[in-house]
Amino acid sequence: MILAEDSTLLREGLVRLLAEEGHEVLAAVGNAELLLKAVAEDPPDVVVADVRMPPTHTDEGLRAALEIRGRWPGVGVLVLSQYVEKRYATELLTGETEGVGYLLKDRVVQVDEFLDALERVAAGRAAFDPEVVRQLLGRTTHTDLLARLTVRERDVLAEMAQGHTNAAIARRLHISQSGVEKHTNAIFDKLELTGGEGYSRRVLAVLRYLGS
Repeated sequence: MILAEDSTLLREGLVRLLAEEGHEVLAAVGNAELLLKAVAEDPPDVVVADVRMPPTHTDEGLRAALEIRGRWPGVGVLVLSQYVEKRYATELLTGETEGVGYLLKDRVVQVDEFLDALERVAAGRAAFDPEVVRQLLGRTTHTDLLARLTVRERDVLAEMAQGHTNAAIARRLHISQSGVEKHTNAIFDKLELTGGEGYSRRVLAVLRYLGS
């Protein structure tokens, strides 16, 4: 993998953590230009990148992530952000979500959750921070359609948007997997959404709707 983080302390800490967990870090850089150069020289399975990087500390990391997704679609991208930046999150998450993740930096200190998200992205799946999903759910203007959902269906929708499989949702919400499937079908019926095969495409449809 390749790591891009302008904070030397955090970057070195992540390199040590990842190495201890058996991940090979091909490069660890401090800005978006070096990130793109490193990916071009040796495309990794996954890139971990901060949203805000030098020189302006606005959206360099995000723009680099979007470019990587366009030029090297097989490379997974896990974006880290200090805060929930809705515009950036929506821009990233309304594209193809296979192998895409968005986590708040606070999640990094919860090592198991961070590593789980990293492994999901590297495997071509999705990993969205629960707080990011919660705020995206809250910003939709289509309240008439969302109002059709039951409380349980909204819970399932939030878990789906985080990238969890039906089996994982069943465990997290303490319901049967068949119950999750029933709620999932109801969600897409009520939101008038038609997703493709595979849960990540369903997540894409939901996020496109929520981000519209």
